[in-house]
Amino acid sequence: MFGFVAKHRGVWPVSWMCDALVVSRSGFFAWLSRSPSARAKADDAIAARVLASYIQSDRTYGARRVWRDVLAEGVSSGLHRIEKLMRLQALRARPRRRRLPSDTGVRSTATVAPNTLDRRFEATAPNRKWVADFTYIWTAEGWLYVAAVIDLYSRRVVGWSMST
Repeated sequence: MFGFVAKHRGVWPVSWMCDALVVSRSGFFAWLSRSPSARAKADDAIAARVLASYIQSDRTYGARRVWRDVLAEGVSSGLHRIEKLMRLQALRARPRRRRLPSDTGVRSTATVAPNTLDRRFEATAPNRKWVADFTYIWTAEGWLYVAAVIDLYSRRVVGWSMST
């Protein structure tokens, strides 16, 4: 709160802000002249290491990994302190992008079915023309492949399957 008062004391009188924030004016002026505490100095030193670890990880490390890095450097600190320092610096782990399954596009000619529809997607009776497609979805357990077969006459799903 004193930081807010110090930042805005050119805009509003200190007495007004102290009254509004329910803090004493004498406490504010004592805070101005007081040197930083040992804890604040230690926090500044650790915060620099936290930022270095975070940037070195390409901004993907969260508080736990940063904490392990800080501990590996020989600095004693708790996880909650690292979380607080990361929050104060607005450091949030950016999740790594999940790569799509690799597809080289190389297939033997024997595995490619002939194009019998030739883009004629109308059917005169049920169960004469079917089309199929598949897609993949990222889940917590990995990639899930979903395949579906559709009857072109009724435009309804005839069958589907999911598998890893």
